[in-house]
Formats: sequence, C-alpha cells, structure tokens
Amino acid sequence: LNAHIGLLSDMQQQPEVSIVLREVQDRLFTVGSSLACDPEKEPGFKIPDLRESDVEYLEKEIDRMNEQLEPMRFFVLPGGHVAVSQAHVARCVCRRAERACVDLREAGEFVDDLVIKYINRLSDYLFVLSRYIAKIAGVTEIPWRPRV
Repeated sequence: LNAHIGLLSDMQQQPEVSIVLREVQDRLFTVGSSLACDPEKEPGFKIPDLRESDVEYLEKEIDRMNEQLEPMRFFVLPGGHVAVSQAHVARCVCRRAERACVDLREAGEFVDDLVIKYINRLSDYLFVLSRYIAKIAGVTEIPWRPRV
C-alpha cells in the first residue's frame, strides 16, 4: 500500500496532494509498527502512536476535495488518466489491507481499533482523491453503465 501511494504521489502535479500523501505514508509506517507489536506481549517496547487526529486529517481532506467536486450521480470506473487509475489501485490495496486487519483481529491477534478506522478512512480518501485528480486533470469520469 505504501509503495502504491508513493507511486501516486510521484504522479502528482498538485503539491498539496503530494504533501498529504507523504503524511499518509508516514502514518502507514506507524500502522505497520502497531501491527507488528502486541503491547501486552511487549509492554516495554515503544512504538509510534496513531491518533484520532490522523483520522480527522483524512476526513478534512475528503471534505476539502468534495467541496470542489460535483455530487456523485453514478458509479465510476477506474481510468481516464494514469494517476486516476493509480489512486484506484491504491484504494483497492487499502481495502484489502483493511480486510486483512479485520481477519487478524477475528483470529485473536491484537489490532488497535484506530488502525482499522484509519485504514477505512484512507480508502475513502483515496476514492475521493481519484475523483479530485480527474477534475484537476480535466478528465471526464467514466460512468459505469450496468446491463439491465
């Protein structure tokens, strides 16, 4: 996930997006530290902490981008621009990571609630980012037209 986000950041023409993505990459290392250590088994081990403010940061970015986007009227297909597609790839990998965290917890492993919440909001952020990138790039979103 971190590598996909790094690639997406490298594709950016918008410095403010790259700044957010670098922050996300840093937080993903924090998430990795949390997943690697069970505080009950390793009480003396100091790991970086994920904070509720990290989730709020993503939510504010989602709101900021949504203010500039048309409301969704249809499902969109990934594509139209390489950065749009890469944002969707990162979103899919993020959802897979979220499912893996939930599976770990259900298997009895320690997974902090905030980790799952952050990963969930990150996937939402990446979806909105894909739409925002399309808007900035002047790319028309590709609507999904279901067969009926």
